[in-house]
Amino acid sequence: MKKHIILYTCLAFLVLVNSCKDKDYDWEDWAYTAVPLVSVNTAKSALPTVQTANTSFFKLSDPNLANQEFEYSLTWEGFGKAEVQSIEVYLGFYKAPATGNPPYPILISTPGLQYPTATQYPLPSRVGAADKLFETVTDFPKTFTVTAAQLATFAGIDLSTAKQNDYFLFKFIVIHTDGRRIVGYQENVCDETRGEPGDCRVGVRFRTQ
Repeated sequence: MKKHIILYTCLAFLVLVNSCKDKDYDWEDWAYTAVPLVSVNTAKSALPTVQTANTSFFKLSDPNLANQEFEYSLTWEGFGKAEVQSIEVYLGFYKAPATGNPPYPILISTPGLQYPTATQYPLPSRVGAADKLFETVTDFPKTFTVTAAQLATFAGIDLSTAKQNDYFLFKFIVIHTDGRRIVGYQENVCDETRGEPGDCRVGVRFRTQ
């Protein structure tokens, strides 16, 4: 009898709590989403890099800087819960801040020896006014191979003005088959230090060494 009283009391409490709810929250209406996945061709990087950093490098001191290449492949993962129609790829050029740039050579955290110890680009990583639509991809995987000169031309900058730690950054917006547009720009997707299940960006940074 005592167990029944406790059970009825708990049920009454739950009903009371639910009936007192007077606000709906966005996070309550959640849904599964697909995420972009990128893979940098580290062999194309002008300076040593690591795959998990999602970063390549252009070497400023190289007389052939304009023809140095940055290459990565783009695909997606829906975990059996979501399907992708296309991914919008945006490109922007960013001047490096005076302080707070990631260390180079890239430091890998321990234990694990897999991920860099610092994010390679600032967070959050929203698509903004500095970013231009580079391509809308519908066939995956898609490989992008671009030179420093091509990136500079598209971004509308003079390549000769690039300085230490300046960078080009590709960002992604996922369009699902149901019409949803998903932008994963915060730490739970973009943080290169944590091995997240998706990638919202990939970039190439200028270095003297």
